[in-house]
Amino acid sequence: MTSRVALVTGGTGGIGTAMVKRLAKAGHRVATNYRNEEKARAWAEELKKDGIDCLIVPGDVADFASTKAMIQAIEAQLGGIDILINNAGITRDGTFHRMSEQQWSDVIATNLTSCYNVTRNVIEGMRARMWGRIVQISSINGQKGQYGQANYAASKAGMHGFTISLAQENAKFGITVNTVSPGYVGTDMVMAVPEDVRAKIVAQIPTGRLGSPDEIAYAVNFFVNEEAAWITGANLSINGGHYMGW
Repeated sequence: MTSRVALVTGGTGGIGTAMVKRLAKAGHRVATNYRNEEKARAWAEELKKDGIDCLIVPGDVADFASTKAMIQAIEAQLGGIDILINNAGITRDGTFHRMSEQQWSDVIATNLTSCYNVTRNVIEGMRARMWGRIVQISSINGQKGQYGQANYAASKAGMHGFTISLAQENAKFGITVNTVSPGYVGTDMVMAVPEDVRAKIVAQIPTGRLGSPDEIAYAVNFFVNEEAAWITGANLSINGGHYMGW
């Protein structure tokens, strides 16, 4: 595989870390953003123990100006970004009739508006170089919905609408745009859920287990491969059979 410059937003999380590792091991030069410098530097040092070198830069993907500065810093050190994984995301759960404007706007800004903020700042370079790979990390709950997650489900469903429009606009420039929709994965966040609640979730999954972050990273690496040039506008559900929609 040709070595490319890859940006994984929200790369210090469970799934993000797995994607950073897999892309780096595939020979790519990888960067991610952070908001907490101390935690990010500790995370980067842990990766170095596994022989993984990831550039970390400050940046709030919910803010356009911050995102622009972040990308300029990455490109100054690594070169133009060829691979973009829009992975950053948060939850602010609550039933809609009690949901505050802040709960709604925070989730939409971080999960969905960030796709605009980051992609807008790299797309022109990709078009000029006639090559690019963009992957949105959506969610099973963007497909089936989830009680108490109207904001999150809306943001994650919106990511795929963004994907299929961008795919049409940029196909002739050698840029593919796809979505990965994970189900319940054994990240720290999910494992922090009470065991009895987790057991009820697992009982609904035909494979009988949670997914692993590396299984999501495998799918992302597939989409960014040179040989995946004819796959664009697709959504790949990775959920152990938990949701089987078209």
